[in-house]
Amino acid sequence: MTDLAPHRRWLVLAICCLSLLMVSLDTTALNVALPSIQHDLGSSVSGLQWTIDAYTLVLASLLMFAGSLADRIGRRRVFRTGLTVFITGSVLCSIAPGLGWLIAARVVQAIGGSMLNPVAMSIVSNVFPDSRERARAIGIWSGVVGISMAAGPLLGGALVETAGWRAIFWLNAPIGLTALLLTRWYVPESRAERPRRVDPIGQVLVIVLLATTTYAIIESPVRGWSSPLVIACAATAAGTLLTFLRYARRRTDPLIDLRFFRSVPFCGATLIAVAAFFSLGGFLFVSSLYLQNVRHLDALHAGLFMLPMAAMAMVSAPLSGRIVAARGPRVPLATAGVALAASATLQALTYSVHLSTAVLVPAYALFGIGFGLVNAPITNTAVSAMPRSQAGVAAAVASTSRQLGQALGVAVIGALMATTSHTNPTDFVHTGRTAWWLIAGCGALILLIGTLTTGRWAQSTAQHTAKRLAAEETRTTVRA
Repeated sequence: MTDLAPHRRWLVLAICCLSLLMVSLDTTALNVALPSIQHDLGSSVSGLQWTIDAYTLVLASLLMFAGSLADRIGRRRVFRTGLTVFITGSVLCSIAPGLGWLIAARVVQAIGGSMLNPVAMSIVSNVFPDSRERARAIGIWSGVVGISMAAGPLLGGALVETAGWRAIFWLNAPIGLTALLLTRWYVPESRAERPRRVDPIGQVLVIVLLATTTYAIIESPVRGWSSPLVIACAATAAGTLLTFLRYARRRTDPLIDLRFFRSVPFCGATLIAVAAFFSLGGFLFVSSLYLQNVRHLDALHAGLFMLPMAAMAMVSAPLSGRIVAARGPRVPLATAGVALAASATLQALTYSVHLSTAVLVPAYALFGIGFGLVNAPITNTAVSAMPRSQAGVAAAVASTSRQLGQALGVAVIGALMATTSHTNPTDFVHTGRTAWWLIAGCGALILLIGTLTTGRWAQSTAQHTAKRLAAEETRTTVRA
């Protein structure tokens, strides 16, 4: 794949970006539709949380498996399979007769989605071997997220108002089919030189860990923290985490290679991904309910209010890629942390039922700047300091961190909002201030971690880790 002509490489990037656009549009548009789904299907707040988190949890659980499977049997093959399954899940979502069916269809979507973004990122990282060119490509990749954030709320709002929330899932079919055909024609097959072995035990442990953690968080406001089921889930999650860490250290090819975390920048990128997407999940969840349930806007006008956030994300994402290529990740990460913290703090200090548009619009724009800047450094750090044969797994770890962060954001912020009465706007606003302080804390954490993990010492640990991984891989190949 690295011998492709320049125009062919950029065409492959465009095809991979189509899958990212489809998945991202689905997520951003669906958040605008949450109040409509709640009204149409008679869902509780926890039901809305599961509509989002059933997808993100399954996706996070399977991303690393999909990345290693693609390295083994072929990235194009897995990518095409993912497109087919995702389209199928979208059709099932559009005809779901009830909340349980919708959640089940979202699980099908997630199975397909797990084979898309990390595998596509692995394809892109192999197509662009030059670090500067790869950073620019990742900037464009991140810009697609900004485009989806800009188009998603507006498109979702328009579809909800004209055709209902089910129409959001119809949108995936033409985009997915186009990507499927173009992949068949233009994307060459590739595999890792030494593919990793399948790790079924590690896969089961990850699924149990994520599912029990999220269940305990989402259901605790309804059942109470003293509920035997909630306590059992929390205890199971803690035990599973300890078991997984011990197991992964002893296995030759674990689902998550803990050696990656010897790299300080890689650890930083992982933590920043969790914090950034926690912020995004919480932002979209609270803002959608606030704009439609408290300010009583329709879905289209709620999407228009979110446009400043999305537009600034679309502008700042490719700019971040260029800055990373020229100067490294520290500047965009520090700026992102400041912007996210400032946005959330502004809302925490001024939140009210009739918050002025002159405050709300700048706050949303600041959030968009911060979120747009943070994506390219995360992805570039995850894949650039690792051997290219490990690109699929490294990209999958970064993608898993994103999905885990978003799932936790929806779970924690949603659990917080579930304690308030949605018939009392003042009560909602009071609880919402706490949610914004949590998001502000995530911004401050991004600033701190981004500053500490991008210096010379941190970069030396990344180089040392990459050399050790490459040397160990070479020895294993020779012995085989």
